[in-house]
Amino acid sequence: MTTRAAVLWAPGEPWSVEEIELDEPRTGEVLVRLVSTGLCHSDEHMRDGTNVMQYPFIGGHEGAGVVERVGPGVVGLAPGDHVVFSFIPACGRCRSCADGMSSVCDMGVHIGIGLQIGDGTSRHRVRGQDARLMCVLGTFAERTVVNEMSCVKITPDVPLEKAALVGCGVTTGWGSSVNVGEVTAGDSVVVLGMGGVGCGAVQGAAQAGARHVVVVDPSEFKRTEATRFGATHAVATAEEAYGLLQDVTWGAMADAVVITVDKMTGSHLAPALSLLGKGGICVQVAVSDPAETTADISLIDLTSMRKSLRGSWYGNANPHADIPRLLRLYMEGKVMLDEMITKTYTLDQINDGFEDMRQASIIRGVINF
Repeated sequence: MTTRAAVLWAPGEPWSVEEIELDEPRTGEVLVRLVSTGLCHSDEHMRDGTNVMQYPFIGGHEGAGVVERVGPGVVGLAPGDHVVFSFIPACGRCRSCADGMSSVCDMGVHIGIGLQIGDGTSRHRVRGQDARLMCVLGTFAERTVVNEMSCVKITPDVPLEKAALVGCGVTTGWGSSVNVGEVTAGDSVVVLGMGGVGCGAVQGAAQAGARHVVVVDPSEFKRTEATRFGATHAVATAEEAYGLLQDVTWGAMADAVVITVDKMTGSHLAPALSLLGKGGICVQVAVSDPAETTADISLIDLTSMRKSLRGSWYGNANPHADIPRLLRLYMEGKVMLDEMITKTYTLDQINDGFEDMRQASIIRGVINF
C-alpha cells in the first residue's frame, strides 16, 4: 500500500513530505493508522545532525493511532484497538523488564538501527529505497508498521490527538521528577527547560506535592506558561534561580534539579549541581551530542554534600503500566495535556512546526492526520 510520510535525506535538510510504499505487517507486527504525533526535540536532533541515522529516514516517535491490521502471532492487539506508541519497545521478558526497568528493555537496542525488531528488515520504502525509522516507529506518517512491543493499548474514551504526548514527553518528564528525582511533599524542585519534557517534569513535581517548583528558561513565553502547569516561580537563568532558592528555602536549596534543556552539554552540570542542597538529586534527562564526553563539576561538593547525579531514560518508566496510568490521570483532570499543545499542524506543515520549536514559541506542537 502507499501512504505519506515526512522523510529526511541528509543531516541539515528540511523534512520532505512524500508518498512511500508500506508493506503488510509480518510476524509480531501491526499496521497502525496515525491520528496524531508530537514534535519532539529528539527528532530535531536527527534533522540537525546532532544524532545521525542512515538515510532515507522517517521521523517521529511520539504517536497514537488505531490498529488496522495485525500480522501472524500477534495476540494482544486486534484491528480497531487504540494504541499509544512507546518510543522504547518493551518485551516484558528480558532481565530489565523483569526487574521493572522496561525503559531500558533489551529490545531498545533497535531504536538506534531503525529497522524492524523481528527480522532486521524494512517495511517502508521511499523512492525505491528501504527507509529507517525513528525509534522503529516513524510516526511522521499517515500509516506505519511497528512491532507489537512498541504498542500500548489504551481505552477508546481517551482522545488520541492528546494521548500521543504520553508516548515520550510527558512520561519522560513526569518520571524524571517522580521516579528518578524522588520528589515528595514539601520538596523544592528546579526544572531547567520548559519544553514538552520539562512541562511533564513540572506537572510530576507539582502532583507529588513539591512546595516550590522553579522553572528556568530563557523564553519569556515559556516562563509565563510554566505557572499554568504547577510552577511556583519562573526565571531566565540558573543564576537567578540560585538567589531565588536561597531566599525561599532559607538557604537549604533544592531537593531535586531536573535538566530538560533542548540540547545537553557538559557546561549545564555545574550550574545544576550548584542549585542542589545537601543530599539533593540532579536528574539528567536532555539528549546530548554523542561526542560530548566531558563536564567540569566540583567533586568535593558532590561528595561532601552527598549530592547525586542520575541519568533518566524515558523517566525510568514502565510504559505498559505508566502510559495508561498517566492517561487515567488526564481523564480525571489531574494531568494537563490539552494545555500543552500550543499549536497543531498538518503533515505538510511539519517544517513550520519545527521552526516554531526552534523559536521557543510552543510548549508542544502536534501534527493531526
